[in-house]
Amino acid sequence: MEDNKTLTKPDQEKLPEIMDVIQLAQYLGIGKSKIYNLIRTKKIPASRIGRQYRFSKEVIDHWLKERIITGLEPQKTLFDKKEKE
Repeated sequence: MEDNKTLTKPDQEKLPEIMDVIQLAQYLGIGKSKIYNLIRTKKIPASRIGRQYRFSKEVIDHWLKERIITGLEPQKTLFDKKEKE
């Protein structure tokens, strides 16, 4: 009999509470360049330690839930049109 652990991603169980850019990119399923873009535009909570960025898993989870619930990030649709004038 299988338990509920098979429903979770195995990589998420290995993630530390404090992640670097590579780990965060894997956790969110986006590229490192997108992470750096979010940092540069101050759209993601990040801590800089020396020349490296670190991310609290708890803070990122809260940030992500807030974005999903409140819809702070506008979603693009296939039918958005740019004004030509």
